[in-house]
Amino acid sequence: MRALGKSLVVIAAAAAAAAAWTVGGAASAAWAQGAWTAPADAKKKPNPVKGVGNAKKTIETNCVTCHGAGGKGDGAAAAALPPPKPADWTSAKLAKESDGELFWKIENGRGSMPPWKHLPEKDRWEVINYIRTLQKK
Repeated sequence: MRALGKSLVVIAAAAAAAAAWTVGGAASAAWAQGAWTAPADAKKKPNPVKGVGNAKKTIETNCVTCHGAGGKGDGAAAAALPPPKPADWTSAKLAKESDGELFWKIENGRGSMPPWKHLPEKDRWEVINYIRTLQKK
């Protein structure tokens, strides 16, 4: 039940963001910035964590609403979000990004993607390791 409540909050936030986008009529700086590129130092940051730990639970609680159960960016809230849409974790484009780049993006967020700095660092690395398992399928 707790996950359902969090999902509803995320869906409501996505709907509010979509409404603000439609009503405002102008793209915000986050949506207008184009390609989402991590800084050079983030690209080189090594992943110190092995394994996925509790990443599946973390993802089910925090990410599935937008990224979908299979990580394809097709979660229930994705349709209501303004561009940029949630990333497809299984895509070749994302597979080419370093773990450090993904860590930076998860930590900082952009547009509808909130920053996840409040999650413990180990959990964020485990999420990245889990994303990598989806790319191998």
